[in-house]
Amino acid sequence: MVGIAVLAALVVVLQLLSSVIKIGTVSITLTLIPIVVGAAFYGPGAGAILGTVFGLVVYINSATGADTGGNLVFLANPFLCAVVCIGKGTLSGWCAGHVYRLVARKDAALGRNAVAVLLAAITAPVVNTGVFLLGMVLFFQETLRAWAAGSALLTYALFTLAGVNFLGLNLVLSPAVSTLIRAIRKTHN
Repeated sequence: MVGIAVLAALVVVLQLLSSVIKIGTVSITLTLIPIVVGAAFYGPGAGAILGTVFGLVVYINSATGADTGGNLVFLANPFLCAVVCIGKGTLSGWCAGHVYRLVARKDAALGRNAVAVLLAAITAPVVNTGVFLLGMVLFFQETLRAWAAGSALLTYALFTLAGVNFLGLNLVLSPAVSTLIRAIRKTHN
């Protein structure tokens, strides 16, 4: 429980910081890193808990206007905004944990966990962004069109909303996550 609490605190701090760090109008999501670490180390349930914390902070930032884009979604429909924000976070942590657990069994036979971490680090942003984009298309098309500002919606969604976070952070940082997980496992053994 202590490990999950520490990672949850890190999720909150990183998400609050990420509202300041932007590439254009897109906030960088740093919180998927501790979510993947928690999901890998403690399992899918922990990943879901950490993802839920992430989603709650995103929702609060949207409700308060700290995330201006999220605030437009909140103003359009506060309930569906909560469903999308919390749902995407929860599912990203849960799925990352299951992918890690599935692959780690095979990966452990080879004496490493790099492949399991890489696949979990890919799964978290794919699920997070996929659920977000699905929610936007299903419930908030007008907001999505406003964000795209005349750009083709598919191009905007894939390259601006998804591409920056996915390629920019999670894949690049997955080796560091793998090293972190190995170090934590050594201290607990």
